[in-house]
Amino acid sequence: MDTASFLTNLTTNPSYQNQLVHQEDIPAKTPMYCSLDQPLDPRLQISLENSGIDSFYSHQAEAIDASRGGENVIVATPSASGKSLCYLVPVLDSLLSNKSSRALCLFPTKALSQDQAAMISALLPKSRVPRYEIFDGDTPINQRGEIRRTSRLILSNPDMLHLGILPNHDSWYNFLRGLKYVVIDEAHVYKGVFGSHVANLIRRLRRICLRAGSSPTFILCSATLANPGELAEQLVGLPFKIIDQDGAPNGGKDFVFWNPPMVDMVAGNRRSTSSEAAWILAELLERQVRTLGFVRSRRMAELLYIFVRDRLSETSPETVPRLSPYRASYLPEDRRRIERDLFEGRLLGLTTTNAMELGMDIGDLEATVLSGYPGSIASTWQQAGRSGRRGARAISILIALDNPLDQYLMRHPESFFGKPHESARISPNNAHILKPQLLCAAYEAPLTASDDNFFDTDISEHIEALVNDGLLHNRNGRWHLKPEVTYPAQDVNIRSSSNSFYTLVENESGAILETVPESYAHQQLHPGGIYLHHGDPYLITELDTDSHTAYSVPTDVPYYTEIRELTETRVLNVLRHRLAGSTTVYLGEVSVKTSVIGYKRLAYSTGEVLGEERLSLPDMSINTISFWFDIPENAICQIFEEHKDLAGGLHAMEHAAIGLLPLFALCDRNDIGGLSTPLHPDTNRPQVFIHDGHPGGVGISEHGYDIVEELWRATMDVVSTCPCSTGCPSCIHSPKCGNNNHPLDKDVATFLLQHVLGNNPEL
Repeated sequence: MDTASFLTNLTTNPSYQNQLVHQEDIPAKTPMYCSLDQPLDPRLQISLENSGIDSFYSHQAEAIDASRGGENVIVATPSASGKSLCYLVPVLDSLLSNKSSRALCLFPTKALSQDQAAMISALLPKSRVPRYEIFDGDTPINQRGEIRRTSRLILSNPDMLHLGILPNHDSWYNFLRGLKYVVIDEAHVYKGVFGSHVANLIRRLRRICLRAGSSPTFILCSATLANPGELAEQLVGLPFKIIDQDGAPNGGKDFVFWNPPMVDMVAGNRRSTSSEAAWILAELLERQVRTLGFVRSRRMAELLYIFVRDRLSETSPETVPRLSPYRASYLPEDRRRIERDLFEGRLLGLTTTNAMELGMDIGDLEATVLSGYPGSIASTWQQAGRSGRRGARAISILIALDNPLDQYLMRHPESFFGKPHESARISPNNAHILKPQLLCAAYEAPLTASDDNFFDTDISEHIEALVNDGLLHNRNGRWHLKPEVTYPAQDVNIRSSSNSFYTLVENESGAILETVPESYAHQQLHPGGIYLHHGDPYLITELDTDSHTAYSVPTDVPYYTEIRELTETRVLNVLRHRLAGSTTVYLGEVSVKTSVIGYKRLAYSTGEVLGEERLSLPDMSINTISFWFDIPENAICQIFEEHKDLAGGLHAMEHAAIGLLPLFALCDRNDIGGLSTPLHPDTNRPQVFIHDGHPGGVGISEHGYDIVEELWRATMDVVSTCPCSTGCPSCIHSPKCGNNNHPLDKDVATFLLQHVLGNNPEL
């Protein structure tokens, strides 16, 4: 792609208003090759050469040699560096050279399993091929028995390992007895609640393999992370060799930071990110540039599709059929069709959630447009890396949202391009996660005291709790399930802290449109809410919390909806505290009660608030981990003496700090929450809390506690340098604020931030 010409076209367009704030030249890179220590099975060697693979990049050769030698390895290199060969070559070589060998490859999405099956088909010799199959939730029931009996390579996902394979391990005995390799692809995805569940799931797998007589070698592949070895060892519970020096070439890239222009300098309002993205995507597609447009939510995937479709209908109607939305919640047949159409060139572009972020090969994409910072440096590079996979020069454009984090990056691009990747954090010993996982393990084989070795912790306390709950009983030093506990895996949702779902139903036909995790039901399926499905809006008419069902009707209203919620936080236990700046910061256990109290109707095209409605839904409560901090006494005294707004300053400080924490922790804005108050009932002091959004916490608050001074400095930079007069979405406003962003005081927030950092300005 001629990226320079395209950027010139954008910057000379009449609607251009200096949105291009930074352009980073990612230089082209030449390959580094290495030979293998030992030759491959001749049949595989010939097949690789027939596929055009006659040499290996240095990181590929290092990974293949190490895993063939029995070492557990994690390969952490950038997108499009050929990580698939790092595991496919040793796996296929083992299957061809040893008839008793078996392998299990786990992918976080079904689309990746499909993609890798196609790659395996191309790599394997055409005669006497070891049988390989996809075994996931889409596999027809009548085929599963045959796959279990005869397949030597299983492509699956953690969900099926959890629900279908381990609880039925007796039926998989021959496969598990011969298990030589376990592959965990896209390991960086396994963070937070999902990663914490998967870590326990892999320990359950190792436990059952030992009973079957095998001890498989693990091969993990990941995007670039700050802690690949730590993550691998936490996920699996074994030592790992780290391979993170990339030997693959690339054709270079222009990486652009694009900030929507101000439309109201006083109020700090910017032109919407969606309208900027729609313009740029339409310009790319009109030029027949194969493009992915990434968004932050399922709803925005549908909205952006509508915006781009409407633009193309006027300027390039023949291109409209070559555009589609895409997200993981579509039915399997719809996802397969869209993936196939994109790979084979019938589709020119997608508007997609991070479901397309992972390493599926979708051909010669030339451009990626990111509507909003994806939440982490690792995810941003993954999404940007989807373009340029064939070695030609490509372009990636990050369009900022109107929030503190995105605006900080627009003003400080060096904090992205010059900053190391984040660490992925999991908490497998979180009691809310470990206890149900132990129950699943007890179903597979009675628990014993020696199982501490698998779960890397003393599990006796959790076993005692399960006994007291009437779920386990002891017989001869082994803990068995009570007879009334039938199939615990079906009650454990490994991708969420919630174990249940809500079903979205279309009123007239009774058709099931989608399922939504319980933790998001009040946000997305509340009465009066607009839910987008395949680009079509549905009005939620009823939410039945007893049956977990939401009812909807098709609609053509010109707006979408956003909730308002209130939070109450109570301190349960202080775990530790320390001095930070000129104050004290605390880490502890808290109880958080969240109430959805209303919603706003916002215009599709402009984001203008068209109206607000009240809601009355049941409260949702969790116990989690939080950090909080005191406000220096001299700052409080000055604020009272000058009759300034302490509550508004604390509230603004809270909003901005929550918005920036994902820059320092590998998390999403929706993974955290907070509270500010001029007088908290448990401390009798002004307080700002920031908490994990999942029961028991997943390590985010601990990290926030450790780097709170860095967080304060970045927060002060955002608040003090924003050009607005009194506060705006770019600095201190929050779209989810239950108090409708009142009170907020930007000047007092800046004053407070300076004081906690040890500066002592006067008001």
